[in-house]
Amino acid sequence: MRFYYYWIALFVFVLDFVTKKLIETKLNIGDQISVIGNFFLITSHRNRGAAFGILQEQRLFFIIITIVIVTGIIWYIQAVRNSAKPWLLIGLGLVLGGAIGNFLDRARYGEVVDFLQFNFGSYEFPIFNVADSAIVCGVALILIDTLLSAKDDKKRMQNGEDKDHNNHEQQPI
Repeated sequence: MRFYYYWIALFVFVLDFVTKKLIETKLNIGDQISVIGNFFLITSHRNRGAAFGILQEQRLFFIIITIVIVTGIIWYIQAVRNSAKPWLLIGLGLVLGGAIGNFLDRARYGEVVDFLQFNFGSYEFPIFNVADSAIVCGVALILIDTLLSAKDDKKRMQNGEDKDHNNHEQQPI
């Protein structure tokens, strides 16, 4: 499927948009619905900052940074689309869709709708959304691609050096 990475970004964006709209229209801020006991809750929450609530009230900063990141991702996808491995392009598509999803919230409301809450005993993991999940999964795929590419490059370099070394030894003087 041609341009599948953009389809992935669109899917993430639409899923994020629909789930946030459901939360906005069906729940008041602070309302909770238990999905799996106290472990997994749907909790209506708004975040005016970044991940884990850092950098609160920095709307303009986030809008500018997101425009730069989205532009960079689109440029990079176009630059490597014919040579990149699928998991890199999938990762970039996930990050792109998630970034645009959160960007839309920040641009329209100055805050992001979060609703996925996980608790691990007494530890409450910060509440997040579909866009955040896509960004995290996308970054993980990009890191995996980076690590595997570095490993492949190292292996190619070692094989190239070994061949050169072997060729020099076998040549008559």
